[in-house]
Amino acid sequence: MSDSPNSTTTHHELLFLNYFRLAQALVYIGLAFTPTSVGWPHQVNSGMAHVIAATYLMFALVVVSITHRNRTLGWPGILGTLLVDIVAAVLAIAAMNDAHIGIAMMLAVNLAAGALLLPLRLALFLAALATLGVLGRTLFSLPHLALADDRDLLESSLFGMAYFAIVVLCNVLGRQLRASEALAEQRSIDLVNLSQVNELIIRRMKTGVMLVDDANRIHQINESAWMLLGNPSSDQRDLGRVAPELSRRLYHWMTSGKLDETATQLADGMPEVIPRFSRLAPNDDSLVLIFLDDTSLVSRRAEELTLSSLGRLSASIAHEIRNPLAAIRYSAQLLAESEEMNPTDLRMVEIINNHCRRLNEIIENILQLSRRERSRPETLNLGDWAHGFVDEYKQGNDLGGDSLRVIDNSAAPVAAVADPQQLQQVVWNLVQNALRYGRMPGEPARVMVVIRHGEHGVPILEVIDRGPGIAPKVAAQIFEPFYTTHEYGTGLGLYLARQMAEANQAALEYVRVAGGGSCFRLVLTPPVRIEAAG
Repeated sequence: MSDSPNSTTTHHELLFLNYFRLAQALVYIGLAFTPTSVGWPHQVNSGMAHVIAATYLMFALVVVSITHRNRTLGWPGILGTLLVDIVAAVLAIAAMNDAHIGIAMMLAVNLAAGALLLPLRLALFLAALATLGVLGRTLFSLPHLALADDRDLLESSLFGMAYFAIVVLCNVLGRQLRASEALAEQRSIDLVNLSQVNELIIRRMKTGVMLVDDANRIHQINESAWMLLGNPSSDQRDLGRVAPELSRRLYHWMTSGKLDETATQLADGMPEVIPRFSRLAPNDDSLVLIFLDDTSLVSRRAEELTLSSLGRLSASIAHEIRNPLAAIRYSAQLLAESEEMNPTDLRMVEIINNHCRRLNEIIENILQLSRRERSRPETLNLGDWAHGFVDEYKQGNDLGGDSLRVIDNSAAPVAAVADPQQLQQVVWNLVQNALRYGRMPGEPARVMVVIRHGEHGVPILEVIDRGPGIAPKVAAQIFEPFYTTHEYGTGLGLYLARQMAEANQAALEYVRVAGGGSCFRLVLTPPVRIEAAG
């Protein structure tokens, strides 16, 4: 049984052996209870023949019943039943000598089945027992224990050789058969797994995929295509009704071979797509694959590639500008220290210094955009960190009449996981913008750094001002690179802030404050989430 990895195949082989044993027992019954008037076979001991045949029949019925209930006997049970088969065959040959050839041939089938079900050593052991039994019956034939003639001895020897040959051959063939079945089963499992993986990949692809037949009926559709079509019901399979424009383009492509690559919107509120078509087989229009490329995804990828290339180019240019710019600024500072400068020239020097400072700020932003250093997260107490940040900001910047304070009314400490340096850059940028733009005309700016817990204990840091707020149209674009409403702005501050926030598994968003003002909300990662993820 150790050689049979496939339990279903083993069970079938075992059933065949048991039903053959039952047929074998019926043959013994027929031979043993043949009327004496027939005269064949000649029974040396009729009483013994009757007992052997009846007992073997009952044994065969019991084994068939056990196999049906328990499915398998295990190799000790199979070995035991085959030993009974050998003993019954040898005794039957002794009791009915005229049928010894047929009985010996039927025993070969039992040994062959045993070779399929048992290891080779046990199968050879059974073949040796059967050979000894047949030869022993020949050498010590009943009833007078006289030596048999040479023909009977030769037949018994040939049967013994046949038993060994059949056992070895069936065992080798059984091993090969089981190896082939195991390989086929493994290949079948691999094929099913591969099919499931392919189906999952297609279903989760950002590109919409549909399979349409020549009757314009949708056979398969992935999630992206279903959403781009406006989430139609599952019973809607007619492409002409679900997406008339797509059906028209498919017909135009199939009849003319030309592809319309203009973007189109297949459903209200859905992004525009560019459809592509492909036959499953050359010159066969029965099944066509339709690919729906979301133009917003294409634009986003193009934007990312452009920004990446622009970042590298800008960084190289910025490095070349820094040295001349430093020289210009240093020269302007030396000119300002001259005692012979008149007020007009001093004003010109001040303008030079201001523009040098602005150029240096632009260069720093561009270099920061190109570096994108990897974050090194730590567990922070946001309340303590915010107080330290505000104190440091006040020491390095003259606020004048403006105010900057921390509000932390949480009952428990607000802990978050973030890179302290990158978090400081993000909040510094937000505070700088709030102090610059978050003020009413003629009034000082009032900026608050609020620390609190959100839903489910999520740590939140908010930078709130009491200025005029941001118009909805402008708010929708403030995180886009190079978008600015200020005359001297670079449009990279908020973009960099969001990029660094995402690098720390945080989310930065703009929230309009009721009654006037703006709020930039930074939703950070709690320490528990990091531990659970690890």
